[in-house]
Amino acid sequence: MALLINEIFYSIQGESIHSGLPCVFVRLTGCNLRCSYCDTCYAYDKGSEMKIAAILDRVATYNCPLIEITGGEPLVQKETPDLIYCLLEKGYEVLMETNGSFDISIVDKRCIKIIDIKCPASGESNKNDLNNLKKLNPRDQVKFVIANREDYEFAGKIIKLISPEFPVNHILFSPVSGKMEYAKLAKWILEDNLNIRLHLQLHKIIWPEIQKGV
Repeated sequence: MALLINEIFYSIQGESIHSGLPCVFVRLTGCNLRCSYCDTCYAYDKGSEMKIAAILDRVATYNCPLIEITGGEPLVQKETPDLIYCLLEKGYEVLMETNGSFDISIVDKRCIKIIDIKCPASGESNKNDLNNLKKLNPRDQVKFVIANREDYEFAGKIIKLISPEFPVNHILFSPVSGKMEYAKLAKWILEDNLNIRLHLQLHKIIWPEIQKGV
C-alpha cells in the first residue's frame, strides 16, 4: 500500500496547540481546495510514491514521538487512515491537519484532528463540512485562518455550533500572514471577550525566508 508523498521533514510544530514542539511532518500530495492564501501550492501535484513501511522507516530515523500528517489535504488519499493507524500502533502521537471538507470519522479516534475551517477570504468557505464539528474528540482542535473582519465574524458564528463541552482553548484564530495584523485580531478578540486562543504561525516567525520544509 503506497501514498503520494510531497516531503517528509523534521521541524518545530507551528500551527496547533502543540506549537513549539519538535515534530516530523509527512506532507501528502494533493488537495481538493484552492485557498487564496495557500502557502503550500507546491503540494498540489508534486510527489513520489512511498509504501507505508518505507514511510515508517523514514519517520523512525528522526527519533521524534510527534508526527503530523499534513498536505495538501491528507484525506484526498484513501490510504491516509491506514498510514495514521500504523503510526499510532508504533506508539507515535499523531496529528492530522485537514481542511474539514472530508468526513473525519474515517480516521482513528486516537489521532488528533486539526480542522481548518475555511473562512470567506479563502474563497472556499462553501466547502466546509460542518457535520465534522459534531464528530470532534476532546483532544481535537478547530482552527480559523483570519484575513479580515468578515472572516472574524464568520468564525465567531461557526464557533457557536461547537459543543460547549469542547475545550475552548482548542479553538484557534490564526491571522493570515502578511494580510491580517496580529494586534488588530488580538484587539477584536479582547473587545468581544472571546474565550478562544490567538495563534501565530511560529515557524514563519522563526524562518520567515523559508517557504518549504519548515
